Amino acid sequence: MALYRPVLSRNVVKAILLVCLADSLVGLSYGSLAIAEGFPLWVPMALSTMVLAGASEFMFIGIVAGGGSPLMAAAAGLLVNARHLPFGIAVKDLVGRKAASWLGCHIMNDESVVFGISQTHQAQRVAAYWFCGLGIALCWPLSVLAGASIGQLIPDTRVIGLDAVFPAILIALIFSALQKRRVAIPAAVGAVIALATVPFVPAGMPILFSLSGLFAWRHRQ
Repeated sequence: MALYRPVLSRNVVKAILLVCLADSLVGLSYGSLAIAEGFPLWVPMALSTMVLAGASEFMFIGIVAGGGSPLMAAAAGLLVNARHLPFGIAVKDLVGRKAASWLGCHIMNDESVVFGISQTHQAQRVAAYWFCGLGIALCWPLSVLAGASIGQLIPDTRVIGLDAVFPAILIALIFSALQKRRVAIPAAVGAVIALATVPFVPAGMPILFSLSGLFAWRHRQ
């Protein structure tokens, strides 16, 4: 009688759990900042469950808190999430069919896509995608709720650096990529454009203008 073998290796499971833990730390920062900026609890909770996209949620909160309109904030979030279009093509065989496909599409994020497409066999790809996606879908709203509770108890979340958690994680994730010129040049140009336009355009628009930095690099054979 053959021994049972788990679909995912122990290392993959461990990596997914660590990613969920890291996202939970970001969720704490997001929830506390949302409350500190004066948003009612239902706003970050609704975003964390229905949008389930950390970068877009942070952007929405930041733009609205800075005086920008909710429509502009939503438009900026949609641009950030435009990457989900190619994601959907990459994981079309992993999201399930019929009713399950709705949930499978909802839990699609950077992490679940990466874990899903990086596995060798189809069964492993499906298992990794769903395990990571569902894990984040559970950990993210719970951590946002915990962060919101913390934000109500702390007069100024910036004092203990909670406002810097998300930017710090983003910098850590892209730091190695910035060593490549084809990444560093557009990123630097976009940052300069965003900073230069801050005094002249409404809140939220500098982020949109920064996307023009993508034109600073042309692929050469």
